Order: sequence, then structure tokens, then C-alpha cells
Amino acid sequence: VQLQASGGGLVQTGDSLRLSCAASGRTMSTLRVGWFRQAPGKERQFVAAISQSGSNTDYADSVKGRFTILRDDAKNTVFLQLSSLKPEDTAVYYCAAGVAGASFRKLIVRTRVDEYPYWGQGTQVTVSS
Repeated sequence: VQLQASGGGLVQTGDSLRLSCAASGRTMSTLRVGWFRQAPGKERQFVAAISQSGSNTDYADSVKGRFTILRDDAKNTVFLQLSSLKPEDTAVYYCAAGVAGASFRKLIVRTRVDEYPYWGQGTQVTVSS
């Protein structure tokens, strides 16, 4: 599975961005997906995740109400909509994926770095004050 993250950029406080995570080598509909971010000198942290089924999502407290994760399996892509951006959102954003498996596992949302075996290369988001 190869993941390609894109959509980052330099924006101002309060602006919006939409990040995209495109999958190849496996159809997105068979994957659960998460977004993580890493600021300079800090550990990679969870941002948002969506179950394979698409019915369940989870967000870090710091982004709840501002970020939205959604999937478009027809486009083999998962999006992260970023709104009301703050300078503290500045980081490299990574998308990650894993195979959920059968039945109830399609409903599970994963939030830990070590629960995702596949990672994209990251896209830089910089929010100026």
C-alpha cells in the first residue's frame, strides 16, 4: 500500500485547508485511515481517524469542531478538512492506513501510531499569526 498526502500550504490564522490522502496498491475501501501530525522537536501525534466502514470517526481534543475527516472510496481518497486554523496547528501532516479485517473490525477507529503499518510522506501545513 502506498499513500500520497497532499494539500498542505502556508495559510493565515482562521483559514481553511483540505488535505488529501490517496491510496495505491490497495483500494481505499479496504483500509482504515488516520491522520497524524508532527511539529519540530515533538512526537508524532494523533489528529483524526476514520473506520474502514466510514461510519465511525475520532478526533484529538485539540481539533474537535475544527477538523473533519471523510472518505470518498470512489476516488480512493480520504480527506482531512482543516478549518479555523491556528498557529499551533503548524506541523507536517501524515496520513496512515491499516487493514481492518472482517466484520466488526470494519467499525473500529485506531488512534495510535503503532496501529498503522502504512504511512504517506507527509505534507507541510504552516499557519501564520
